[in-house]
Amino acid sequence: MRVPRLSWRTAEIVAVRSETAHARSLTLRVDGWPGHDAGQHVDVRLTAADGYQAQRSYSISSAPAAAQLELLVDYVRDGEVSPYLTREARVGDRFELRGPIGGYFVWTATYGGPLLLIAGGSGIAPLASILAYRAAAARDTATRLLYSVRTAEDIIFKERLEAWKREDPALAVSVTLTRSAPPGWSGYRGRIDAALLREVAFAASAAPLAYVCGPTAMVEHVADGLVSLGYPAARVRTERFGPTGEST
Repeated sequence: MRVPRLSWRTAEIVAVRSETAHARSLTLRVDGWPGHDAGQHVDVRLTAADGYQAQRSYSISSAPAAAQLELLVDYVRDGEVSPYLTREARVGDRFELRGPIGGYFVWTATYGGPLLLIAGGSGIAPLASILAYRAAAARDTATRLLYSVRTAEDIIFKERLEAWKREDPALAVSVTLTRSAPPGWSGYRGRIDAALLREVAFAASAAPLAYVCGPTAMVEHVADGLVSLGYPAARVRTERFGPTGEST
């Protein structure tokens, strides 16, 4: 019998990888997984021994064609789900998830480009899925990624981003550090503002499609900045997470 797409399924952890001191990637085996589009997310549900349940949403960071599902989880103090997933969960552990969910924040090759991706912190997760899909299916699409993190140690998927940038002349990757920079840092510094957007973003006349993901305040600020540069609001797609940070 076919399981409905939004039914709860059992996910088993088959690999765990530390991305930063506070962020982990979980590779999952999900029986009957129907596949996903780049940019979608899932709901994760944990059930305690006493029956108490906690649920949060996490973006999928793996490519649609990947054999197994990958989620990025960032630790949130006092959270109900992320402390377990980032500090305690081990290979072989199981939990429930449902999805894939979302059709607004997805990108496929048929949408074309140029493509502007802007992320803050763990908001890189769905954009990593888009970049992985693009690398396999639409590598010639002109693409720029602007990634804002606190310090160089907070760059998630650092090796992956460097490899994509090195191997693909149609992809430009820019990182800005908002707190401190190591000696010799050649990237940007400070929060994303109008001047940085003007320097990094495609000209509005090129009719780019923008995807922005991160904390709510950052996403709203960047979206407003792009519109002020002439981007039609309909060409700026946003995904945000609130103060708990338990959704990417």
